[in-house]
Amino acid sequence: MQLQGDMHTHTIASTHAYSTITENCILAVKNGLKIIAMTDHAPAMPDSPHIWHFENLRCLPRTIEGVTVLKGAEADILQDGTLDLDDRLLSKLEWVVASMHCYESCLIPTTAEEHTDIYLKIARNPYVDVIGHCTTDRFPFDFEKGLKAFKEYGKLVEINESSIMNKKGSRENSVTVMKICKKYDIPIVIDSDCHFCQLIGKTPIALQMAEELDFPKELIINSDHRFIRDYLKAKRPNLDIQL
Repeated sequence: MQLQGDMHTHTIASTHAYSTITENCILAVKNGLKIIAMTDHAPAMPDSPHIWHFENLRCLPRTIEGVTVLKGAEADILQDGTLDLDDRLLSKLEWVVASMHCYESCLIPTTAEEHTDIYLKIARNPYVDVIGHCTTDRFPFDFEKGLKAFKEYGKLVEINESSIMNKKGSRENSVTVMKICKKYDIPIVIDSDCHFCQLIGKTPIALQMAEELDFPKELIINSDHRFIRDYLKAKRPNLDIQL
Protein backbone atom coordinates (compact mmCIF):
# COMPACT_ATOMS: atom_id res chain seq x y z
CA MET A 1 0.00 0.00 0.00
CA GLN A 2 1.16 3.52 -0.83
CA LEU A 3 -0.16 6.32 1.34
CA GLN A 4 -1.40 9.39 -0.51
CA GLY A 5 -1.37 11.69 2.50
CA ASP A 6 0.76 12.30 5.56
CA MET A 7 -1.46 14.02 8.08
CA HIS A 8 1.04 14.73 10.88
CA THR A 9 4.26 16.55 9.94
CA HIS A 10 6.58 19.11 11.49
CA THR A 11 8.77 21.93 10.21
CA ILE A 12 11.56 24.03 11.70
CA ALA A 13 8.84 26.15 13.31
CA SER A 14 8.92 23.37 15.91
CA THR A 15 12.57 23.74 16.77
CA HIS A 16 13.22 20.05 17.37
CA ALA A 17 12.40 19.48 13.68
CA TYR A 18 14.86 20.10 10.86
CA SER A 19 13.15 20.95 7.55
CA THR A 20 11.17 23.80 6.04
CA ILE A 21 7.65 23.43 4.69
CA THR A 22 9.05 23.69 1.15
CA GLU A 23 11.58 20.92 1.80
CA ASN A 24 8.80 18.76 3.24
CA CYS A 25 6.65 19.32 0.18
CA ILE A 26 9.45 18.53 -2.28
CA LEU A 27 10.02 15.17 -0.55
CA ALA A 28 6.27 14.58 -0.22
CA VAL A 29 5.89 14.71 -4.00
CA LYS A 30 8.96 12.51 -4.46
CA ASN A 31 7.46 9.98 -2.05
CA GLY A 32 4.14 9.83 -3.89
CA LEU A 33 1.97 11.98 -1.63
CA LYS A 34 -0.84 14.21 -2.86
CA ILE A 35 -1.55 15.98 0.42
CA ILE A 36 0.13 16.71 3.75
CA ALA A 37 -1.00 18.39 6.93
CA MET A 38 1.42 20.92 8.43
CA THR A 39 0.97 20.32 12.16
CA ASP A 40 3.58 22.10 14.21
CA HIS A 41 3.38 22.03 17.98
CA ALA A 42 0.99 24.33 19.80
CA PRO A 43 2.12 26.76 22.54
CA ALA A 44 2.24 24.50 25.61
CA MET A 45 5.08 22.48 24.09
CA PRO A 46 8.37 23.99 25.32
CA ASP A 47 9.86 24.61 21.86
CA SER A 48 6.68 25.39 19.97
CA PRO A 49 6.37 28.33 17.56
CA HIS A 50 4.89 31.61 18.65
CA ILE A 51 1.12 31.85 18.48
CA TRP A 52 1.53 34.09 15.41
CA HIS A 53 2.66 31.03 13.48
CA PHE A 54 -0.91 29.74 13.65
CA GLU A 55 -2.52 33.14 13.18
CA ASN A 56 -0.57 33.68 9.96
CA LEU A 57 -1.00 30.29 8.26
CA ARG A 58 -3.32 31.95 5.77
CA CYS A 59 -0.27 33.37 4.01
CA LEU A 60 0.67 29.91 2.73
CA PRO A 61 -0.61 28.87 -0.70
CA ARG A 62 -2.91 25.90 -1.08
CA THR A 63 -0.26 23.90 -2.91
CA ILE A 64 3.51 24.03 -2.48
CA GLU A 65 5.79 22.28 -4.95
CA GLY A 66 2.75 20.43 -6.30
CA VAL A 67 1.40 18.97 -3.05
CA THR A 68 -1.74 20.16 -1.27
CA VAL A 69 -1.03 21.55 2.20
CA LEU A 70 -3.54 21.61 5.05
CA LYS A 71 -2.73 24.36 7.55
CA GLY A 72 -3.01 22.85 10.97
CA ALA A 73 -1.50 22.17 14.37
CA GLU A 74 -0.62 19.43 16.79
CA ALA A 75 -2.47 20.70 19.83
CA ASP A 76 -1.44 19.63 23.30
CA ILE A 77 -3.97 17.88 25.52
CA LEU A 78 -3.92 19.50 28.95
CA GLN A 79 -4.62 18.05 32.40
CA ASP A 80 -8.20 19.32 32.46
CA GLY A 81 -9.08 17.79 29.10
CA THR A 82 -8.82 21.01 27.13
CA LEU A 83 -6.34 22.01 24.41
CA ASP A 84 -3.67 24.70 24.39
CA LEU A 85 -5.30 26.56 21.49
CA ASP A 86 -8.58 28.39 22.00
CA ASP A 87 -11.71 27.71 19.99
CA ARG A 88 -11.35 30.90 17.97
CA LEU A 89 -8.02 29.77 16.57
CA LEU A 90 -8.91 26.09 16.36
CA SER A 91 -11.89 27.01 14.20
CA LYS A 92 -9.54 28.64 11.67
CA LEU A 93 -7.31 25.59 11.28
CA GLU A 94 -7.78 23.02 8.55
CA TRP A 95 -6.44 19.98 10.42
CA VAL A 96 -6.03 19.44 14.16
CA VAL A 97 -4.12 16.59 15.76
CA ALA A 98 -4.66 16.36 19.53
CA SER A 99 -1.87 14.60 21.43
CA MET A 100 -0.73 13.83 24.94
CA HIS A 101 2.83 14.99 25.65
CA CYS A 102 4.62 14.42 28.93
CA TYR A 103 5.75 17.89 30.00
CA GLU A 104 4.84 19.88 33.08
CA SER A 105 3.42 22.54 30.76
CA CYS A 106 1.26 19.94 28.96
CA LEU A 107 0.21 16.79 30.78
CA ILE A 108 1.67 14.76 33.64
CA PRO A 109 0.84 11.03 33.44
CA THR A 110 -1.52 9.81 36.17
CA THR A 111 -3.72 6.71 35.84
CA ALA A 112 -5.34 4.85 32.97
CA GLU A 113 -8.75 5.85 34.34
CA GLU A 114 -7.88 9.54 34.37
CA HIS A 115 -6.29 9.36 30.91
CA THR A 116 -9.48 7.70 29.62
CA ASP A 117 -11.62 10.49 31.10
CA ILE A 118 -9.39 13.10 29.47
CA TYR A 119 -9.65 11.38 26.09
CA LEU A 120 -13.44 11.25 26.43
CA LYS A 121 -13.45 15.03 26.85
CA ILE A 122 -11.18 15.48 23.84
CA ALA A 123 -13.43 13.21 21.77
CA ARG A 124 -16.22 15.78 22.21
CA ASN A 125 -14.12 18.68 20.94
CA PRO A 126 -15.60 19.53 17.52
CA TYR A 127 -12.36 20.98 16.17
CA VAL A 128 -10.19 17.88 16.64
CA ASP A 129 -9.63 15.65 13.61
CA VAL A 130 -7.06 13.13 14.84
CA ILE A 131 -6.14 11.60 18.18
CA GLY A 132 -2.36 11.60 17.89
CA HIS A 133 -0.01 8.78 18.94
CA CYS A 134 -2.32 7.31 21.58
CA THR A 135 -0.34 4.05 21.78
CA THR A 136 2.54 4.77 24.16
CA ASP A 137 2.88 3.12 27.58
CA ARG A 138 3.32 6.54 29.18
CA PHE A 139 -0.39 7.37 28.81
CA PRO A 140 -2.33 4.10 29.12
CA PHE A 141 -6.10 4.25 28.77
CA ASP A 142 -9.09 1.98 28.26
CA PHE A 143 -8.64 1.26 24.57
CA GLU A 144 -12.13 -0.08 23.87
CA LYS A 145 -13.91 2.71 25.72
CA GLY A 146 -11.74 5.45 24.27
CA LEU A 147 -11.67 4.19 20.70
CA LYS A 148 -15.44 3.74 20.61
CA ALA A 149 -15.82 7.34 21.79
CA PHE A 150 -13.45 8.53 19.08
CA LYS A 151 -15.63 6.84 16.48
CA GLU A 152 -18.83 8.21 18.02
CA TYR A 153 -17.56 11.79 17.77
CA GLY A 154 -15.90 11.44 14.36
CA LYS A 155 -12.26 11.40 15.42
CA LEU A 156 -9.59 9.58 13.42
CA VAL A 157 -7.20 7.36 15.38
CA GLU A 158 -3.54 7.76 14.51
CA ILE A 159 -1.05 4.94 14.08
CA ASN A 160 2.21 6.84 14.40
CA GLU A 161 5.39 5.50 12.82
CA SER A 162 7.68 7.67 14.93
CA SER A 163 6.07 6.41 18.14
CA ILE A 164 6.30 2.81 16.97
CA MET A 165 10.01 3.28 16.41
CA ASN A 166 10.84 5.34 19.49
CA LYS A 167 8.25 5.09 22.27
CA LYS A 168 8.04 2.24 24.74
CA GLY A 169 5.07 -0.05 24.20
CA SER A 170 3.87 1.68 21.07
CA ARG A 171 4.57 -1.17 18.66
CA GLU A 172 2.53 -3.69 20.67
CA ASN A 173 -0.18 -1.18 21.54
CA SER A 174 -0.53 -0.14 17.89
CA VAL A 175 -1.39 -3.72 16.99
CA THR A 176 -3.99 -3.82 19.76
CA VAL A 177 -5.49 -0.50 18.68
CA MET A 178 -5.67 -1.58 15.04
CA LYS A 179 -7.40 -4.82 16.00
CA ILE A 180 -10.03 -2.90 17.94
CA CYS A 181 -10.45 -0.39 15.12
CA LYS A 182 -10.90 -3.20 12.62
CA LYS A 183 -13.46 -4.88 14.90
CA TYR A 184 -15.59 -1.74 15.25
CA ASP A 185 -14.94 -0.13 11.83
CA ILE A 186 -13.09 2.81 13.39
CA PRO A 187 -11.22 4.90 10.78
CA ILE A 188 -7.52 5.56 11.25
CA VAL A 189 -4.67 7.50 9.71
CA ILE A 190 -1.15 6.14 9.40
CA ASP A 191 1.29 9.02 9.79
CA SER A 192 5.02 9.55 9.88
CA ASP A 193 5.03 12.37 12.46
CA CYS A 194 8.15 13.34 10.54
CA HIS A 195 10.65 15.83 11.92
CA PHE A 196 12.92 15.65 8.86
CA CYS A 197 11.83 15.89 5.25
CA GLN A 198 13.28 12.57 4.09
CA LEU A 199 10.92 10.76 6.46
CA ILE A 200 7.71 12.31 5.17
CA GLY A 201 5.24 9.64 4.10
CA LYS A 202 7.56 6.88 5.29
CA THR A 203 5.63 4.43 7.47
CA PRO A 204 6.94 0.94 6.62
CA ILE A 205 6.38 -0.64 10.04
CA ALA A 206 2.81 0.62 10.43
CA LEU A 207 1.93 -0.42 6.89
CA GLN A 208 3.37 -3.89 7.48
CA MET A 209 1.21 -4.16 10.60
CA ALA A 210 -1.86 -3.17 8.62
CA GLU A 211 -1.06 -5.77 5.97
CA GLU A 212 -0.52 -8.54 8.53
CA LEU A 213 -3.82 -7.67 10.23
CA ASP A 214 -5.60 -7.48 6.86
CA PHE A 215 -6.77 -4.04 7.93
CA PRO A 216 -9.40 -2.65 5.49
CA LYS A 217 -7.96 -0.01 3.19
CA GLU A 218 -11.21 1.95 3.29
CA LEU A 219 -10.67 2.52 7.02
CA ILE A 220 -7.22 4.04 6.40
CA ILE A 221 -8.33 7.54 5.49
CA ASN A 222 -4.98 8.68 4.08
CA SER A 223 -4.52 5.61 1.92
CA ASP A 224 -6.47 7.39 -0.83
CA HIS A 225 -6.75 11.14 -1.44
CA ARG A 226 -10.46 10.67 -2.19
CA PHE A 227 -11.05 9.42 1.35
CA ILE A 228 -9.34 12.55 2.69
CA ARG A 229 -11.39 14.73 0.33
CA ASP A 230 -14.64 13.14 1.50
CA TYR A 231 -13.69 13.55 5.16
CA LEU A 232 -12.83 17.22 4.64
CA LYS A 233 -16.03 17.91 2.72
CA ALA A 234 -18.11 16.44 5.53
CA LYS A 235 -16.20 18.17 8.34
CA ARG A 236 -15.36 21.49 6.67
CA PRO A 237 -17.76 22.03 3.75
CA ASN A 238 -16.55 25.59 3.19
CA LEU A 239 -12.89 24.60 2.85
CA ASP A 240 -11.59 25.48 -0.63
CA ILE A 241 -9.59 22.41 -1.59
CA GLN A 242 -9.32 20.29 -4.71
CA LEU A 243 -8.11 16.69 -4.49
